[in-house]
Parts: sequence; C-alpha cells; structure tokens
Amino acid sequence: MCAVTRVLALLLWAPWQALLGAPLAELSGDQRFHIFLSNNLEFTRKIKRDVAALQHLVCDTFQLCKEEELLLLRQDLSIAQAPMERCHGRSFQAEACFSQIREGLRTYQSSLDAVLELLPGHAALVESLQLDAANLSSNIQHQMEDLGLATVMYPMEARGPLPAFSSHFHHQVGTFFILADFQRFLETAYRALRHLAHL
Repeated sequence: MCAVTRVLALLLWAPWQALLGAPLAELSGDQRFHIFLSNNLEFTRKIKRDVAALQHLVCDTFQLCKEEELLLLRQDLSIAQAPMERCHGRSFQAEACFSQIREGLRTYQSSLDAVLELLPGHAALVESLQLDAANLSSNIQHQMEDLGLATVMYPMEARGPLPAFSSHFHHQVGTFFILADFQRFLETAYRALRHLAHL
C-alpha cells in the first residue's frame, strides 16, 4: 500500500513538474510576484463567490440546478468556452496560462450580458461581476508587463456576438451553462495561481 501511495503521489505531482523549468520559476523568490499572486488569488475567490451566488439564483428561480440533466440541450446552444489547456496538466505553461486567464475573463465578461438580460432584477450583482472580471484581466495584463513577462495572445473559440436563444427556456439554460463554465474556468485559474504561490 505504501508503494502504491508513492506511485499515486508521483503521478499526481508529475504534471506540475513542468513548472520548475518554466520562465516564472526564477521569480519564485520575488516579493512583487508573490504580492501579485496573493492579490489575484483573493480577487479570484471574490469572483467565484459572486458567480456561485448567480448560480443559486438561477437554480432557485428557474429550477435549473443539475448540469447532467441539461447536457443534451447544450448541443443546441452556441456557448463560448474559454480554453485553459495551458493552465493544467502536462501542458502547463505559466506565462501562457496567465494570458489564457486574461483572455478568458474578457470572454466571460462579455457572456455575462446574456445573464444580465435574463436577470435584470439582479443587475447590480451581474454588473459588479463584469467589472471585477474586467479589472482582474487588466490587473493581470499590467502585472505581466511590470514583471517583464511575455504576453501570449490566444484566439478565443466561438468569439463573436452573444448566442441568439430560440426561446426563453433556452436563454435560461444558456445562462446556466455560462455560469457553470465560468465557475470551472475560475476553479482552474485559482488552482494554477495557488500552485505558483507555493513554489
């Protein structure tokens, strides 16, 4: 059992070993870099809480709570998902991950317009979330420039106008998936930032 535990530990840790050779490794002792990570971790936690609050609203208001029950409907919706392959697993690249986080925040900031249309009574929360997403994206951009990190631009999938929902119900389901995708995006971003903070 001990040997099995060691093997599992190595398998779980291996994808992150790439970090040790990443360009950001040399900044692991830089106080500015750690302040940057700490601030962005806190900001990400705040955004995650606000997205969760909107998810609860959608669940309570429209009884749309379980993703597995809605997966078939998703095929009929054009919902953009921000790529995050550079932020986890063997493809992890720290600078590229920051760029994908920044670009993803811009995508979801725009997608939240659909949420705003569906929940006009909660405009203050949605608009606050959009502002936080924009500020975090801008903050990451400025911090990357200050630290002399390369800015990598990734084309966003299905970038363009918001999906035209064919019915009010599809709008509800689309909003559910926008928020679910955003929450997954934030979870990945948070794990990547937290790991870098512990290097």
